[in-house]
This record gives sequence, C-alpha cells and structure tokens, in this order.
Amino acid sequence: MPVRRYLAIFMPYFAVERAYGDSGASGTAGQAPPRVLYVMERGVARLYRVDPAAALCGIAPGESVADARARIPELAARPADPVDDARALDRLADWCGRYSPWVAARPPEGLVIDVTGCTHLFGGEVALGRDVLHRLADIGHDARLTMADTPGAAWALATHGANAWSDPARPVAEAIVPPGETAAALGPVDLAGLGLESRTLEGLHRLGLRRIGDLYVMPRAALVRRFGQGLLDRLDRALGRHDDPISPRRPVPPRLVRMAFAEPIGRTEDVQAALERLLDGLCAGLERDGQGARRLEIAFYRIDGGVERRTIGTARASRDPRHLARLFADSIDGLDVGFGIEAMVLSAGQVDALQPVQRDLHEGSAQRTGGEALDVLVDRLINRLGSAAVWCPAMRESHVPERSAVRAPPVLRPGDGVSGTASWPPDRMRPVRLLAMPEPVEAIAPIPDDPPVMFRWRGDVHRVRHADGPERIEPEWWRCSNPDPDPDSDPDPDAVRDKPEPVRDYYRVEDQEGRRYWLFRQGLYAPDAPAPAWFLHGMFA
Repeated sequence: MPVRRYLAIFMPYFAVERAYGDSGASGTAGQAPPRVLYVMERGVARLYRVDPAAALCGIAPGESVADARARIPELAARPADPVDDARALDRLADWCGRYSPWVAARPPEGLVIDVTGCTHLFGGEVALGRDVLHRLADIGHDARLTMADTPGAAWALATHGANAWSDPARPVAEAIVPPGETAAALGPVDLAGLGLESRTLEGLHRLGLRRIGDLYVMPRAALVRRFGQGLLDRLDRALGRHDDPISPRRPVPPRLVRMAFAEPIGRTEDVQAALERLLDGLCAGLERDGQGARRLEIAFYRIDGGVERRTIGTARASRDPRHLARLFADSIDGLDVGFGIEAMVLSAGQVDALQPVQRDLHEGSAQRTGGEALDVLVDRLINRLGSAAVWCPAMRESHVPERSAVRAPPVLRPGDGVSGTASWPPDRMRPVRLLAMPEPVEAIAPIPDDPPVMFRWRGDVHRVRHADGPERIEPEWWRCSNPDPDPDSDPDPDAVRDKPEPVRDYYRVEDQEGRRYWLFRQGLYAPDAPAPAWFLHGMFA
C-alpha cells in the first residue's frame, strides 16, 4: 500500500487579499500603507486580520482600530466579511480539485489536499508545489506549503513551521517532508501547530513544554491526567499513529481523466476537441473493465481560479464517445471560459456493468437496435429538457385505480418500484381515460346495490340505459396501520393513514347518447350512517 501524502496550503493573508482585490496587501512595508480588516464587537471596531506591513508596525488582531490609527494614521481599514471569505475558500477548494479529488477546506485560511498517487501527473512533489504556488500567486494569494505523511503534520508545518515553502524559486528540501520522517520534522514546531485549545496551550507552556518534540519524552499517562485524552489524540494523528482521514468536499468519482494545457484555451472548437479526447480515454477504460457510464461531469478549470461544471446523464449505461460528446455539445454552448481554461477533468460519477456490443463490420460503429436507438433519443431529450420533462406511464401493483399507474423514468431499472411489462388484469375492463382524481357526482339508484339510473356530472344530467357491475375494490390494509399519523403531513397518496378507506363498488354505465362512464359508490348503506357518495372515475371509448 503506498504511503499517503498530503499537501497543506496556508494563506495567512487570504481575507486581506480578497478585501483589497490584489496582492499588494502582502507586500513589504513601505510599498503600500498598512491594511487591516475589522469586525464590530460591542460597538467597538476591532482588528480581525492584518497584512505583513501592519504586522511589522506592531499591529495585531484584537486591538481596536482607533488605537491602531493613533500609531499609524495612514492605516487603511475595511470591514471584514467572514461569511463571504468562507464561500471564497470553498470556491478555491473546488478549484484545487484539478490536483486531486480529495480536497478539504481548513477555515478560515487553508486547504489540505490528499495528493497520494497524483504527484507524478505534475512531474513530482516539487513540481506540484511550484505549480500550486505559481497559480495561487497569479490570482492574488500568497501561500505557505508543506507536504507530509499526515494532514495534521502538513498543516502544523505550514502554519507554524519555520521552513514552509512560500517562494517557488527557493529550495524545498525542508518543506517537503520525506516519507517516514514526520516525527523528526514536527519536533521543533510550536505546540500551537496541533490546534490545541488556549487553556491547554497555556498549561503546557507553564510546564516549559513549547515544542511538539517536547511531548515525545513525556509520560503519556501524566499528560492524559493533566490535559485530557484530546492532547494525545491530536499528537497521534499528526504522527500517523491514528487515522486522520480528510473528508472531501465532493464525492470521489470511481473514474476520471484529466487534461492540462500548456496555454489556456477558450475557443469552442478547442474545448470540444479536448472533450472528445477525454471521452475517448474514459470510454476505453470503461470498455476494458466491462462498464458503462450513467452520469458524467466535465469540470473546466479557468486561469482566474473559477470552475465551470457541466453534467449529463444517460438512460442506460453507455461508453460510446460519440454519443456522449453529442450530449455534452448542448451543455457547453455559452460556456464562460473567463481568461481561458487551463485544465479539464472528466469524471464518471456513476457506472454500471455493460456487456460488449457487436460492431458493424462495414461502418465500424456499434449496431443499434430499436431499443438502443430509443435510448439515444431519450438521453438527448433528458439532457436538453430535464429529467422531469421525460417520462413514461408504468404499472404498479395496486388494485386502487389512481395508484396503479405512475410516471416512471423512460428506462426502468431494478429498484424503481414499478414494472414496465405489467398490464391491467385481463378479466377486468378498465376505461381508456382515467381522471387524475375521482370527481363527485349526484346519482340515483333504485336499491342500495343496484347501479344508478341517472347521475349529474359537471351540471349535465345523464340517464343510464345500460349498466354492468358492481366490481368491489377493498382498501389496501397496509395503508391503514398507522396508529398515530400526522394529519397535516400527508401529501403522498401512498402515505399510511390511521382510518381505513371506504369500500368502492365500481359500475360501467352507458347513457342514452351512447357515452360510457366508470362510476363507483364509496361506502355501504348502513343504518345510522351517512349515505354513500358517488364518483366518476373514467370514460370508456
């Protein structure tokens, strides 16, 4: 099993750089006036973040803006927006998906990326680090990078290590910790790098413990009694003794392919050509493993740090690159490329088993049966109109007419809960048109169990000439077993109810004009009980 490698990215001036819109906030003193951000606390404006120039002047977060301006009159101050900063950090984490699908945000100013098995795509760990630093600098962010065997160690070294990598031109031997040397690299790092609570940190300082290496020789039992198990848990995770997995922001797809460009591209023709090459590579891998894609996503990583995504789905698993390219064609029209696209990543988020398909010897393409041609049409309709706009009627196992037919996906799969081959019982005639919901009618029947001789529907009186029935439909017992339902939350017709539905007696009737209807009486005649109600449920041809 390969040793896991994690890249930590710490941007100490992230909020200031965003607020002032350029990287001047991180310049040296004298090049620009000191810049700070503040938040209001109990009516007092207090510093929230400062830039290097302000820090060199002795300005620190927590003091009031008035005190800071008393010392530096030219101080530039703007209100902070931590919520918007968090959103920006999420967008930046999304952009870092170009390096690895395993990206986790470390609010408020950092990211951790699991780059295990990814570094060779960028020429090694050193080349990957240089690429990250260059691209972050291009969009206005100064960063400190470290790479180690655990996310805790990488983060501690990036935030509190003396050798964090912030200049691409500088050697990086100290910033990239070789595999297996985590403990030695963490030894001289300040204890604050473990992310301890202030009370725990103060207690350790009182004992003369200031470096992470100081904990290595301390009795573990004594540390637990004094500071709790949390201290050793953080230390063990940083040293790799306990697992410390990061949670990716997005589900990791089972398959993906990527393409980076030496120069940014922006023309639609170039984007389409790159997409076709990516589809060829993805489909070739799917074919080797006997699989097909059901859902694909293409991510366009722009040079300005933005990410554009387009998603398609298929009714059945497919690995036909030409068909998939046609589905993507509509979605990439009008793509916002910004200042150019520098990388594209194509991922298959859902794959299914797919048997090999016989190829046409003359045309070199897969033969399509009638069903396969329909699948191609369904895919194009769904991706153009939306999945809710394309459906087919399907049967469901229920004797209640309004619940026996449902809208189903155009291509049914096991687990959908409906059947694409079921039909009405052959011994029970059903109307051609079934109303969405039964409509009440006024009916007159000579005796309780006889069909009506006349009924009024939508203001028109219909005199019955012929009638057949009844066909009794009992309520479904499994929908009548809820002992304590919520009467205000039952929008689903399949929801369980506490009261049983009345029995229905259905009749097929024909009026004097030859029109045929399907009516039912709900309930039974009984002494001291309300009279049963009549409803019209459908019409025959």
